[in-house]
Amino acid sequence: MAVQQSSPLKFVIAGALVVAVIVWLAVSAGSQAKSYYKTIAELQQMGDKAYGMNLRVAGNVKPGSIERSGTSATFTLVELDKTIRVQYQGAEPPPDTFKDDAQALAIGTYGHDGVFHATQLQAKCASKYAPAKPGTAPTGNTAPMTASVAH
Repeated sequence: MAVQQSSPLKFVIAGALVVAVIVWLAVSAGSQAKSYYKTIAELQQMGDKAYGMNLRVAGNVKPGSIERSGTSATFTLVELDKTIRVQYQGAEPPPDTFKDDAQALAIGTYGHDGVFHATQLQAKCASKYAPAKPGTAPTGNTAPMTASVAH
């Protein structure tokens, strides 16, 4: 009875094909997930290179600029003397910390319309944890903490 032997060349080709597919998936997914942090001024100076790139832009939310609608929001980010209008369209509504004067990070793309189109939004409340300005009363609960014991 004769036993047919498999060619080692078939295994080498199959292995190389599997490795090539894995490398291709890693490279293509990595380039799509990559986003560059830019200041508002840098973004506005990029010109045509800014369109279509995955970008991150940070700034403070301009008071009174937030317009909410379901899971979407439109607002203005301010950084020094530069501003940019942001349209956020995500699966989740903006976080609870997303308020006037909050520090926000928008992740998305810059459009030809001059608006930053964000698909992700992160925010932290700047005023809640900021140190009090000299000569002003601190905000928040200033009552001394007391311990209560249940009997």
